Amino acid sequence: MSNYRFAVDVGGTFTDVFVFDESNKEVAIAKVSSTPKEPERGIVAGVKKSGLSGKDIIHFSHGTTVGTNALIERKLPKTALVTTKGFRDVIEIRDGTRLDLWDAYSDVAPPYIKRRDRFEVKERTDYAGNVLEEIDEEEVRALGKKLKRRGVESVAVCFINAYVNGENEAKVKEILQEELGDVYICASSDILPEIFETDRMSTAIVNAVLGPTVSNYIKRLEGEMEALGYEGDILVLHSGGGVMTSETVPRYAARLASSGIAAGAIASKYIAELCGYKNAIGFDMGGTSTDISLMYEGDLRITKDWYIEYGYPIGFPSIEILTIGAGGGSISWIDEGGSLRNGPQSAGAEPGPACYGLGGTEPTNTDANIVLGRLDTKLLDGMMTLDKEASITAVSEKIGKPFNLEAAEAANSILKVANANMCDALRLISVRRGYDPRDFALVSFGGASGVHCAYLAKEMGIPNVIVPPYSGVAAAMGCLMVDVQHDITKTFLADAKSVSVETLEAEFSTMEKEGKELLEEEGIEPEDMNFIRYVDMRYAGQWRSLAITVGRELNSIEDALFQFHKEHEREFAFSNAEQNVEIYGLRVAAVGIVEKPELPRKIVEGTLEAAFIEERPVYFEESNGFVPTSVYQRGDLPTGVELEGPAIINQLDSTLVIPPQFTAKTDEYRNIIIQYTKS
Repeated sequence: MSNYRFAVDVGGTFTDVFVFDESNKEVAIAKVSSTPKEPERGIVAGVKKSGLSGKDIIHFSHGTTVGTNALIERKLPKTALVTTKGFRDVIEIRDGTRLDLWDAYSDVAPPYIKRRDRFEVKERTDYAGNVLEEIDEEEVRALGKKLKRRGVESVAVCFINAYVNGENEAKVKEILQEELGDVYICASSDILPEIFETDRMSTAIVNAVLGPTVSNYIKRLEGEMEALGYEGDILVLHSGGGVMTSETVPRYAARLASSGIAAGAIASKYIAELCGYKNAIGFDMGGTSTDISLMYEGDLRITKDWYIEYGYPIGFPSIEILTIGAGGGSISWIDEGGSLRNGPQSAGAEPGPACYGLGGTEPTNTDANIVLGRLDTKLLDGMMTLDKEASITAVSEKIGKPFNLEAAEAANSILKVANANMCDALRLISVRRGYDPRDFALVSFGGASGVHCAYLAKEMGIPNVIVPPYSGVAAAMGCLMVDVQHDITKTFLADAKSVSVETLEAEFSTMEKEGKELLEEEGIEPEDMNFIRYVDMRYAGQWRSLAITVGRELNSIEDALFQFHKEHEREFAFSNAEQNVEIYGLRVAAVGIVEKPELPRKIVEGTLEAAFIEERPVYFEESNGFVPTSVYQRGDLPTGVELEGPAIINQLDSTLVIPPQFTAKTDEYRNIIIQYTKS
């Protein structure tokens, strides 16, 4: 009988598996090496390693880096852009900004579609949606034949002002589909009917270049899972924190550009709320990068200002996640000025850190932790053996000798730089957003987070660190804690005080109808549908807007205005209730409620001594060098036990370091709560 809920997070180094048995509420986890060229192979390996067949699984959900990697590596299908005559170069002009304003030699990455593959047609729609010039069918058919001769695999259609009237786009899409057959075609008005042609065009292009890649991946994965006996839906996590079925994934392919990292934010929210916290910072440190998210008053921050490569924004709503190149495999190096740096370069899965023995020679954070004794030389319950001497050699040769430091001092310096980088990122998502880190808990997960989290909390003044029981695969667990969700957005410009409630209600009703149709495609029953309304607002003359939640039945705009002023004060330390407020856009989150597992409370009996494994020397700067440190097996720690640092806690998927001057305590959900005890 099928009893298992199966979740997978496909990372750059490892593919993490989280299995929940509904019959007895037990959890099983597994880790396998990722297979970047064929990610579905890693997923199948994870299924097999868990000991399950497809017939045992009743629910399959996963986050994937397929979209992200395709954009970064530029392994994209031949794609064309069709746009209004005179607007061929919008995607090249962009908004004229740079990632580093003061670096005149730093160029933005080239567009995903080369200029020779960008085509113009005669058409025109004005700002109010009136069609001033209809498309010439013969011109479009001739273009379709040209695209076919060129072997185009995907097409993006983006016309000026199509956000208010997509009639011309729809006609072109229909004609091109007739001429090109099964070629993937997406129109900007179908996926993102919003103002600003740069953002809309960029999103349409990303959607087009990822459409075939994502579609092929889903088809291969479906085939592999069917071969294992699985007959249910393949659910894929998207940027907004919901899931889509394989039926709708191709239509919104660009939403998968941050699929994997969104899972971690969902997991951190669930874990924090389980422990009674409404404010939490999610800290997900893996082998290649660190992803940081923020939950305030029970809600994850959502943004529409995100990208995989700077200059090419993706306009779909996304959980705001700050990603930096700081992971277990991040390489330490010395810059031209003689300063020690850490990342963003990573040793990745191949060749990996020096201690992996796969040919890597550069010192990484993992190597530094090996040198300091914080990581054991046997990981994954002994299935992976690390070469400590190789780590010592890499750290000594590349960092120690240039700075005239012993291996341990060099390794400690490596980690201090890495921690400083991560603290900078924590400040960006908290202090720079108007939040006080002292009001938050830090939810630490990911395979590499446990050796850094205590030091980050101390530096940031965060009072509590929550380390979940399956911290190394928590992002995979997050894939089981999400609902099916689609975000319907629309540009709507109006003065907040003069717009009528009836007008807004009519707009929301139309958007909810579209959301209902999407959820019906996903197989969601009406009683499991929920619709959440948002109004984007800004002070008159402002460029940026804030999204404010409004009730399902809109009786008055006054409550939304009050909330807007309050949020503006918090975010920007300024508000003015006398200033005119504009409504900039509307959004409806169409949510299909999915049954989720409820992690059980589990009381573990026993003593701290029973969990003791060994004592080994571990380097701590605050202890002036190596000190004897007790090592414990996490699964054997009794509920409610409290221990003082220094200590090391081992488990299958990660290692947790409790430095001197810290205490750690286990709770009934088997979380470990860490606190700094010395001011």
